[in-house]
Amino acid sequence: MTQVQVVGPSDGQTTKDMAGIRADRYLIDSAASGGGFALVEQVIDARVLAAPLHRHSREDEYNFVLEGRMGVVLGDEEVFADAGTLVYMPRHQWHTYWNAGDTQLRVLAIIAPGGLEELFRKLAEPGGEYDEETLPALAAQYGCELDFAATMPIAERHQLIF
Repeated sequence: MTQVQVVGPSDGQTTKDMAGIRADRYLIDSAASGGGFALVEQVIDARVLAAPLHRHSREDEYNFVLEGRMGVVLGDEEVFADAGTLVYMPRHQWHTYWNAGDTQLRVLAIIAPGGLEELFRKLAEPGGEYDEETLPALAAQYGCELDFAATMPIAERHQLIF
């Protein structure tokens, strides 16, 4: 039987990417939810692209904007979401997102079913530096495809750090 779990404002494992421009706080991971979902708070610095254009084959992703302004590419569409907005990124849909503002972006990411959060953890490991040559193979282990060629025009158009 699963027990009630309470996660306080400073609880949960926190990781930072190698550049220190993105932090993830794992509130509930797939192990704690029986594989059903993962809940991750993401904090992204101003004008930073969170990930290359990608799609997952296993998970749906729901991003609730807690603070700031998020820019999103969903397939051929580009949208912006402010605090209080939920953005749904279904599996098999090409997408990426970024901090479209000049202050930090805080997003609550719900990943269902869980498992993809382990890729985030892997990317934050010390010495885990990946590039266009090595990241696709790692992402593929988690059912993800990446498109770096389509990512760079997005970063350039919005003057993003990537």
